[in-house]
Amino acid sequence: MPPLPSNLAMVPFVSVEHMMGLVHHIGIERLLQDLAAEIENDFKRWESFDKTPRVASHSPVGVIELMPTSDGEMYGFKYVNGHPKNTKEGLQTVTAFGLLADVDTGYPKLLTEMTLLTALRTAATSAMAAKHLAPKGAKCMAMIGNGAQAEFQCLAFKAVCGIGTVRLYDIDPAATEKAARNLAGSGLTVVPCKSSEEAMEGAEIITTCTADKQNATILTDNMVGPGVHINAIGGDCPGKTELHRDILLRSDIFVEYPPQTWVEGEIQQLDEDHPTTELWQVVTGQAEGRKDARQITLFDSVGFAIEDFSALRYIYRAIQDTGFYADLDLLADPDDPRDLFGMLTRAKA
Repeated sequence: MPPLPSNLAMVPFVSVEHMMGLVHHIGIERLLQDLAAEIENDFKRWESFDKTPRVASHSPVGVIELMPTSDGEMYGFKYVNGHPKNTKEGLQTVTAFGLLADVDTGYPKLLTEMTLLTALRTAATSAMAAKHLAPKGAKCMAMIGNGAQAEFQCLAFKAVCGIGTVRLYDIDPAATEKAARNLAGSGLTVVPCKSSEEAMEGAEIITTCTADKQNATILTDNMVGPGVHINAIGGDCPGKTELHRDILLRSDIFVEYPPQTWVEGEIQQLDEDHPTTELWQVVTGQAEGRKDARQITLFDSVGFAIEDFSALRYIYRAIQDTGFYADLDLLADPDDPRDLFGMLTRAKA
C-alpha cells in the first residue's frame, strides 16, 4: 500500500460549499466590512506590492485572465474569466479560483474558489472607495445592472457606507425582480425602477454593473447631476465601457492601477494625458478625494490583483480552527527531496 501523504503535501482547499458556510458563519455584512478594512489596509501599503496588469487572453466571446501580485512575503494569483454570453447558456458570466503561497519556500498555503469571493471583494472595494469619495451622509444608491454582483454591492454599501435605500434597474425586469427578492429583509429600502432615469431619482451614489462586452452607454451626460459619486465597475476589458465620454470629462476620476485602467476602464475613451488620481493616494492622504458638495467623483474600477491578495489572505486567516476547508493532497513530498522518482516507484501497487 502506498504511504499516506505527509502534512507538507497538504494544502487547505476552500470549496464553494465551504465558502458559503464561512460567509454565513461570519455574517455577510460583517465579512464585507472585514474585507473592506483588509483591502484598505493593503492600499495603505500599496508601494510594497509587485504590480502588473493582468495577463489576459481575449476571444470574441470573452476573456480569461491571470491576476498575480506579491508583497515579498506572500504571493497570490487569481484565475478568472468573463463571458457575458454565458448566462444565456445557463452558466456564470464570471468564475474564478485563487492561490496564496509562501514566498520563502514557494509552497502554496491556500487554494480556494473565488467566484463568490470575487463578488465579495469587488463589493468591498467599491464600498471602501465610496467611503473616501462619496458625499458625506449619502443614504441612497442607484444600482444599474441587477445581475450576479448587484446584491453584494448593495449590502456592502449598507454595511460600510450606511446606505439605506437602493433603487434597482436592469434592462431585464426578471433581474430586478431577482435582486429585489434577494434583498428583502436585509434592512434596505428596495425600490425597483422601470428605467435608469427613474433609478437616478434622489440617488447620491450611482453604481453601474453591466456585462455586455461592448462600448455601451448605460449613463448619458444629462442623467448625472452635480455632487454624485459614480461607482463604475462593469467596464473591465478593452472595448467594454458603460459611461458616455462627456460624464468622464465632468468628473474627477479615481483609478486602481493606471496601466491596467487605461486599457480596460472607462478612461480608455480619453486621451492618456487626461488627469486621474490613484485611489491608494487618497487612502493614504497623499491626494484629495471629495473636495466639495458639487463635485462628481468617479471610481473607474476594473479590479486589481492586490484586492484579490487581500481577500485570499483574509480567507486564509478566517478558516483557521474551523471546518470550512479540506486538506488537499496537492504537493509531492518525497522522503528525500532529490528522489521524486523513487517516491513514484514505491507507490506502485
